[in-house]
Amino acid sequence: MSWKDFSKLVKMRLTFLVVFSASISFLIGSKVNGEYNWGNWVKLIIGGFLVTAAANCFNEIIEKDLDKLMKRTKDRPMPAGRMTTGQGLVLGLFMGIAGTILLGKLNPTAGYLSVFSVLLYAFAYTPLKRKSPVAVFVGAIPGALPPLIGYVAAHPKIDEIALILFGIQFIWQFPHFWAIAWVLDDDYKLAGFRLLPSGKRDLTSAVFAFISTLILIPVSLLPTYYGYGGYYVGGVSLVCGIVFLYLAFKLSKDLQIASAKKLMYGSFFYLPVVQLMFLFDFIGKVK
Repeated sequence: MSWKDFSKLVKMRLTFLVVFSASISFLIGSKVNGEYNWGNWVKLIIGGFLVTAAANCFNEIIEKDLDKLMKRTKDRPMPAGRMTTGQGLVLGLFMGIAGTILLGKLNPTAGYLSVFSVLLYAFAYTPLKRKSPVAVFVGAIPGALPPLIGYVAAHPKIDEIALILFGIQFIWQFPHFWAIAWVLDDDYKLAGFRLLPSGKRDLTSAVFAFISTLILIPVSLLPTYYGYGGYYVGGVSLVCGIVFLYLAFKLSKDLQIASAKKLMYGSFFYLPVVQLMFLFDFIGKVK
């Protein structure tokens, strides 16, 4: 199997974003714990990559026949016939088991959460995509678990900081998912996926995206409100949140795919910036 096929199989860009958020949270948890274990940080990155890759692999095994119907996914290794589902299953199981063992050695809770995340993503969110827009809510849970897993891998306690990290990424999932669903709606319909709130590109779906970005603003200010971050993370989060909100407002105003693309790209920019600012501000504030 070529690197290109492997990259498509594990959805490399998505996996990178997941591992990034987990690694940032690990560093925040390390600061709370009072020490940085860089060896464990590397283990988290490798374990997180393997578990996320396994979840994506299982997702593609289940959706192989549906992926053949969509332009965006028909060249993935399984629907294109370059890999069998049996090979994918063996690879997915290997990555999932190896990743879970690595995370479990850091902290048992991190291992349990990783297993829960894979099961929820592959066997709840994946089949729900064809049944109901509720799939987005279900998918937002495993999508928001990486920062929680990263945090407890360093600091073995689900405390307020852990819940804030989870909450920010959980709410962020909604405008992120819906922007992607808007852009890819024609392709998604070929496979019968129902991800937009109303089932189509209309004002109702755009309003849901707008409301979710609006909710994200106060949620992103929780680190400052509770004193875990200062005015830097608060200010940057507020500015990013307002820009994000404006992009969602523009979508609700013109209902154009171009506006949805801007919201989608904005979501890719928003999350790492806010998480990095939380890390830097938290490190500077906690002595």
